[in-house]
Amino acid sequence: MRIKFLHKFLQLEASGGISLGIATLLALILANSSWQTYYQTFLNFSINIGPSIHFSFLHFINDGLMTVFFFLVSLEIKRELVQGELNTLTKALLPTLAAIGGMIIPALVYLTINHGYPQLISGWAIPMATDIAFSLGVLSLLGKHLPVALKIFLMALAIIDDLGAIIVIAIFYTQQIGWLYLFLSLLTFIGLLSLNYFKIQEFLPYCLLGITLWILIFNSGIHATIAGVLFGLTIPLNSSNKNFNSLLHHLIHQLHPWIAFGILPLFAFANAGLSFSNIKLSTFIHPLPLGIIVGLFFGKQLGIFGASWLAVKTKLAKLPYQVNWWHIYGTALICGIGFTMSLFIANLAFGDNELTTLVRLGVFTGSVLSGIAGYSVLSLAQQNNQPLDNPSKI
Repeated sequence: MRIKFLHKFLQLEASGGISLGIATLLALILANSSWQTYYQTFLNFSINIGPSIHFSFLHFINDGLMTVFFFLVSLEIKRELVQGELNTLTKALLPTLAAIGGMIIPALVYLTINHGYPQLISGWAIPMATDIAFSLGVLSLLGKHLPVALKIFLMALAIIDDLGAIIVIAIFYTQQIGWLYLFLSLLTFIGLLSLNYFKIQEFLPYCLLGITLWILIFNSGIHATIAGVLFGLTIPLNSSNKNFNSLLHHLIHQLHPWIAFGILPLFAFANAGLSFSNIKLSTFIHPLPLGIIVGLFFGKQLGIFGASWLAVKTKLAKLPYQVNWWHIYGTALICGIGFTMSLFIANLAFGDNELTTLVRLGVFTGSVLSGIAGYSVLSLAQQNNQPLDNPSKI
């Protein structure tokens, strides 16, 4: 049952990568055509919810719909920590250390390149991110010849990476805090925990409190997507009725297609509209896109592969079944595909201003280079018949 679920999860994430690609291509076409004005007008369409909540359609996607995405991420993190690929120290150690390395080194690379530009320092977390849908999509292009354990390793690494991104957003991208709203948020969160404690399996009471939590956190100054994370942690993982899935498993099953084929492609469509009109060769060496490109392409592979190598060589962890160092290196490269999470963090770091084009250029370039390089390494490893059961040195 667990293996069947993993196969469905991996297939759905890989298919979602195709949807992301189509949405991205459409955004690029519109941003570089005579339809650019209509594209921007659509994104800036004003939405009003009550007397105190006003935002554009772009912000509705980034602050509202992306909360649902983070809600799903929180559900998946909880499931993996309790029942899945991260529920024991042995299973969790290698992807955890790899993810930590893959977050720290890219951030340091970015800070090194941008240390002389105080206005750009806030973007240090942009190259930390890994886009699980695009990454698994690249792996899917290589067919069924790669070990299943490698895909599970990537999935676990990306989930831990998402957890790291959530922590970074909560701590470093929160502006002024409204303490009254934060206190009311705490009371609402306690109410959600109480529903879990009394084993309530109906979603409606959770949903009502979850919406309340979002509104309160939105007004508290903390980014509203954190409400989705907290909300997800309160959903019950186990069911008192063995004949039915728990509410958490049911929600994952129901939400996954909507996220993979709806919300994330819509986010990509809204945020990936890079105009090439003012981009020159010199633009690539501007410290902002350069820091992102080098962080995603070089920082990610160095951090993930280096941390994995140290963990295995010091016997803290071991390579997954049938996985060798070529697989780990190719996967480390693929994890440089930041895309949706990188763009999301970039919005928090810089907002909508003249730096948007530079950010998008860096994220696109770093992600494309990482995807092509990772695919090439894994493809060559297959063609050369690298032994699956021999973790040989590169």
